[in-house]
Amino acid sequence: MTSSAEEERWTVATSLAAARAWRDTRPQHRVTVAAERAAVATAQVGRPDAEPVDPDRADVEAARAGDAGAFEVLVVRYQVRIVSFAAAIVHDAGAAEDVAQEAFIRAWKGLRNFRGDSAFKTWLYKIASNVARTHLERHGRQARFGSESLDDDEATLRADEVPSGETGAEETLATREAIDGALAQLPEDWRLAVVLRDVEGLDYREIAQITGAPMGTVESRIFRARRQLRSLLRSVGRR
Repeated sequence: MTSSAEEERWTVATSLAAARAWRDTRPQHRVTVAAERAAVATAQVGRPDAEPVDPDRADVEAARAGDAGAFEVLVVRYQVRIVSFAAAIVHDAGAAEDVAQEAFIRAWKGLRNFRGDSAFKTWLYKIASNVARTHLERHGRQARFGSESLDDDEATLRADEVPSGETGAEETLATREAIDGALAQLPEDWRLAVVLRDVEGLDYREIAQITGAPMGTVESRIFRARRQLRSLLRSVGRR
């Protein structure tokens, strides 16, 4: 029998995967993902058992040398993902575009100081996370999300807040909206960790590098976030 913890992880991860799948249906994102997978495959040719090679290395080195075109390639590769990530954190589509833009500007300005201790993708997500945190602090939303009682019945999504009876794309969109609403109710640290893991697909080591938190803390935040999301999503029938 599946344990309670395993069930919670499967339930929430499946719901978040639905949101990710909805995002992946957009043409721009399909191109981005395809380009990233191709780059990874190329970098690993002849090295099946070696440590993963940063697929962005060549473009990063060229950009560090002043090649603006190489940096543009990196922007195209990650733009949709960073905007989507920012939207999940700041819960504002317009602000997400601004966060992503600022993140890429900071990456370009700081590229000469990038030492390659982590993958470029990890470094970029860390920059985007910091920009998103700054946005939340400036707009007074971090305190509101972080202080919200997660056990309060009023914080739980109601079934009548999400359209019912949809099928196909409409139902997937309703799921996405329900997940967005649930994510917005999590404390910021929980939300950041679970989005990086279950939406963006980063591993625990990368998340620890991005957040600056110990691995055990990252695991705890993701576990707690998944458990709370399951509770919030249960009320809208997303089990």
